[in-house]
Amino acid sequence: MQPTEGAAEATTPSTPARRFGAVVHEAAQRAGYDLTPGSGGRLALARDTGMSASAVGRMLRGETLPRPSQFERIAQVVHLGLHELLVRGGVISEDSANDLSQGVRSPITPEGALDAWGVTHPMIRKFLLASIDQAISLQRESERGPIPSDEGRGGGAVHMQR
Repeated sequence: MQPTEGAAEATTPSTPARRFGAVVHEAAQRAGYDLTPGSGGRLALARDTGMSASAVGRMLRGETLPRPSQFERIAQVVHLGLHELLVRGGVISEDSANDLSQGVRSPITPEGALDAWGVTHPMIRKFLLASIDQAISLQRESERGPIPSDEGRGGGAVHMQR
């Protein structure tokens, strides 16, 4: 092993949690958070990320990784792109980050699924395709807010025209 490799290993955190904590610590300081004990910077970081103060402390010490749902807010608060935070923090590899940036799409269509399942009856296909369309529509609605109740909508039944 060359001496420069050993030096690099000594400065690279040994676990994903430590690596992530080091990246967030450095970025938070650059973003203006004073993380020295008693300065209030950790409390401010906790407030701004929506995390508890104890969770922020564990993250910065490299004891734990935050919940995946918190990564985006952490990136915003410390002025890093989500991609950069996740790759530099060792949560995902550069290769997987490139895969994610291209989007994930299923190679199968609803029609292809029905073909693969051997569903050939025209009315059954029509019913299932309408159900899939409704499910996709409900999913999109739920991403914008709560799904409305089925009251006043016929109990959620799928109505088909002949």
